[in-house]
Amino acid sequence: MIMSEADSSVKASNISDMEADSEALGLAALMGEDHTTEAPAVSDNTSTTLTYTSYRVKKGDMISLIADAYNITTDTIYSANNTITNSRLIQPGQYIKIPSMSGILYTTKKENETPATIAEKYSVDAERCALVNNTDLNAPLKMGTTVFVPGAEMDWETKLEINGDLFKLPLHSYFYISSRWGWRPDPFGSGRRSYHGGIDMACPKGTPIYSAKAGRVVSTGYSNVYGNYVIVSHGQGYKTLYGHMTRILTSNGAFVDTSTKIGLVGSTGASTGPHLHFTVYKNGKSINPTNVVNFAKR
Repeated sequence: MIMSEADSSVKASNISDMEADSEALGLAALMGEDHTTEAPAVSDNTSTTLTYTSYRVKKGDMISLIADAYNITTDTIYSANNTITNSRLIQPGQYIKIPSMSGILYTTKKENETPATIAEKYSVDAERCALVNNTDLNAPLKMGTTVFVPGAEMDWETKLEINGDLFKLPLHSYFYISSRWGWRPDPFGSGRRSYHGGIDMACPKGTPIYSAKAGRVVSTGYSNVYGNYVIVSHGQGYKTLYGHMTRILTSNGAFVDTSTKIGLVGSTGASTGPHLHFTVYKNGKSINPTNVVNFAKR
């Protein structure tokens, strides 16, 4: 099923008769628990006919269990539902699309890509790729065309991002979160609310700070707000900032990874006590670090 760029959200062209059952019963029906309506059929990963089922998320659902119930990969669900940017944040009542076979969506990056070249990129069956998309094996595709690639998987970085594990904790020893991302009362007692663009991780002065992901140091210095700080660029639009250091242990242009000590915890700049201020930027805007770092692993 080939779609234009405008249709890249992949409208369900053929919602099956099982839709009402899966919405009404939720995962309990899919997993074979007691119910009065027959559970929906699982996918056929040898078929060349692509259809979609609409599923309504219920309390307690997890993407991995939904995928298992439909005999597809978690990658398939993530790819078909671009509203799922973090697997831990699906909500009851949310609707998701379930493709009838495992695979991912791919949007052509240049003119004249073909099902054959796309299949080669993902090491999957080229003939099946063409048949699923109702086209010829070597048919040229316009740039921006979205196709379904049966049997393909997401790249590892994308999986980590969706699972909330793209970055590691920048502190490898004990800390507690003293202030979270978002609006908060002014910590300096003005009585007003202020926006906090990161997470504060309180711990003893001198605690080593590590880069949360491999990358290149693009800025170090001192500011009145962050005190001694380091900024690391990680590619794909991501940067991280580490503030209030008592000492910087790296320099501009240095390549770092998660085992590299880049500084020591301090209380420099606008700070009320020893802690690490940790910010994650995506395309220049701060995002909630808990969406890309699993703080539960500490």
